[in-house]
Amino acid sequence: MAGPNDVFRFSRTDSEVRNRAIVAAMTNKQSHEDGSLSDAEIEWLRRRAEGGFGIVTTAASHVVREGQGWDGEMGVWGDHQLPGLRRMAAGIQAHGALSLAQIFHGGMRCPQRLTGVQPVSASANETSDSDSGTTRELEDAEVSALVEAFADAAARCEKAGFDGVEIHGAHGYLICQFLGTGTNRRTDHWGGSLSNRARFLMKIIERVRDKTGEGFLVGVRISPEYRKIGVTLEDSLDLTDMIAESGIDFLHISCWDCFVPSAHSDDPRMLTEIFAERLARRLPLISCGSVWSTAQAQAVMEQGADFVAVARSAIGHADWASHMGDADYDPQRPPFTPEYLESQGLSPRFVDYMRAWQGFVV
Repeated sequence: MAGPNDVFRFSRTDSEVRNRAIVAAMTNKQSHEDGSLSDAEIEWLRRRAEGGFGIVTTAASHVVREGQGWDGEMGVWGDHQLPGLRRMAAGIQAHGALSLAQIFHGGMRCPQRLTGVQPVSASANETSDSDSGTTRELEDAEVSALVEAFADAAARCEKAGFDGVEIHGAHGYLICQFLGTGTNRRTDHWGGSLSNRARFLMKIIERVRDKTGEGFLVGVRISPEYRKIGVTLEDSLDLTDMIAESGIDFLHISCWDCFVPSAHSDDPRMLTEIFAERLARRLPLISCGSVWSTAQAQAVMEQGADFVAVARSAIGHADWASHMGDADYDPQRPPFTPEYLESQGLSPRFVDYMRAWQGFVV
């Protein structure tokens, strides 16, 4: 049985990862208004590479200007963003980690106050982020154009020197809105059956692969369940089969808590176990959710994950991954003082954002 400190090699690209610890994509609100990266955002991820993580993932980055989901969000939609992207990729790689850019579109969760336009989605849905209170349904040609925007963004990330991208299909953002039966009520070839609802994601995968080189890693992150918009465990497992046959490099499931079973299934197993069984080793599996100690990381791998991704643990401990060879490692948990977090490479702005996470900052 592999452990969190073991080396891994992706078979398609032959990319080697020094361990199984990943910095998950984490909102930090440190980018400039035009989507370009700030020194503070580059530094916080550089510190995690220096701290020993095998893979470091950027925050979610919007692929078109109007796809922005929150203040201070990094973008990958314009060439003016390339200098910062190059510095980030190089800074991560200089310390021996692989660099992934997470690419997304916020969809109905794009505030009109930021974008200046009515939010869009698979269908016309109620939203508090629009002056009108509803999203606008994307036209067929617009969906196809967004597929190309994702592919162009991935190509831009490759040009900047990143090792790969993670396509964000989780957490209720635009791709997830296409997958959900509650937010996607279309009657054309982008809606209805699961294969139609998944078409947007599958076309993005196809075009990203077309527009990037053979050595460029491509993965997908999904929510196993997102009931409030109609994403079910059963559909996500069927989607896993589609993804496994798409020729990409990994699947990342966002569990929130790896040690709690599904609230909507009679299966008593953990979600990681369920997805690992379904994948049957066809694709490397990343799992994340409430992992702090080495023992917990090992437990998730014993559930079937090939990698363990962490967010809060990585925020609190820049060198978390360097301790994965210590079976007894169980680091301090929140609350953290602002001074301590700043010592871990967080800017005052990032620390202020983390105050919204109940009990994280003293």
